[in-house]
Amino acid sequence: MKQGIYTILRNEKIAKDVYLMVLAGDTSAITAPGQFVNILLAGKYLRRPISICDWDGERITLIYKVVGGGTEQMAALSQGEELDLLVGLGNGYTTEKCPEKTLLIGGGVGVPPLYGLCKRLIAEGKKPQVVLGFNTAEEVFLKEEFEALGAAVTVATADGSMGIKGFVTDAMKALSFDYFCTCGPEPMFRAIEGMVQVSGQYSFEERMGCGFGACMGCSCKTKYGYKRICKEGPVMEREEIIW
Repeated sequence: MKQGIYTILRNEKIAKDVYLMVLAGDTSAITAPGQFVNILLAGKYLRRPISICDWDGERITLIYKVVGGGTEQMAALSQGEELDLLVGLGNGYTTEKCPEKTLLIGGGVGVPPLYGLCKRLIAEGKKPQVVLGFNTAEEVFLKEEFEALGAAVTVATADGSMGIKGFVTDAMKALSFDYFCTCGPEPMFRAIEGMVQVSGQYSFEERMGCGFGACMGCSCKTKYGYKRICKEGPVMEREEIIW
């Protein structure tokens, strides 16, 4: 983990209530897709945890949804402004465990970390498939970006306004895969858990206090004892989760 000051290069709306922010600064603490940053905002006691969508040697890309006062404040920030970030937080996806036919399943704001994961898997010579789930077409984002990486993408929308009508599990029925990685809301996880026959990795969304394991506020019970979503997670293996 590193703390630093990062400069906003871009901060723009890309879908309904969804924004993309690119920050310039030190990315050396980021080691795996699925990690997150914790952002200090003026007047807010707790930092805001946001998953890392992508990164390179000097830039971090974040995608976030406006759901409250903190993210509203983020959406109002302009190019050139600076933010205090804790970077390289959490335990990301282990790509060594992903075979060639790995399915990536994202729901809503759970989609962004899967982009960095997809990019890493393709760089390792694997051929991931991607399923993206949203409520409506106006909420869809990153579809073209995943396709530009070379991944086969299936979109599911609850109202049928784009792609398959239904949920990610409806889109998964026609696909063949040997492993999965997913990020999204827990009800989606429970639906996936009820249908998959293979191993995989879940990345949990959870309210956090400190973001680096000190407060124990995001602990969850696993088959191997209590683990902290922010420290030992947010990514956990299917076999260790108690539902």
